[in-house]
Amino acid sequence: MLMSNAYLARSCERESPVKRLLQAEPVRFLLVGAVNTALGFALFTALWLSIGNRIGYLACLYLSYAGAIIVAYLLYRRFVFRSADRGALPFLRFSSVYVVSLAINTVALPALVIGFELQPLIAQAAAVVVTTACSYLGHRFFTFRAQKTK
Repeated sequence: MLMSNAYLARSCERESPVKRLLQAEPVRFLLVGAVNTALGFALFTALWLSIGNRIGYLACLYLSYAGAIIVAYLLYRRFVFRSADRGALPFLRFSSVYVVSLAINTVALPALVIGFELQPLIAQAAAVVVTTACSYLGHRFFTFRAQKTK
């Protein structure tokens, strides 16, 4: 059965539920954050399993943050906050939010490993919950507070 041109035009005009959902900034933040968190956690895991016994879990944490921060900046700027900001200053603002998150993570990770005797991979997974919330607030109200593009 052939569809009429009017039916096709109407169906193309409707917004899909997924597209409507992706219009919400917090949803985009969580999706991009999930991708970036998975990347950062994969880097942490790879470092921990390969050289962690030689450099320690905090060094693995710092190296994984350094690797993930560049990808995060590009994704958050373009897809989440849709910022037109370019250059070094926005990246420095972005990095400063990650320094705060890293400081929180630096306290939380040993506290969970030593204080609660969790394995470093489990402790890091738990710390990600807190640092994610801090990261969103910092990026939303500090890093990408400038005028956004559409």
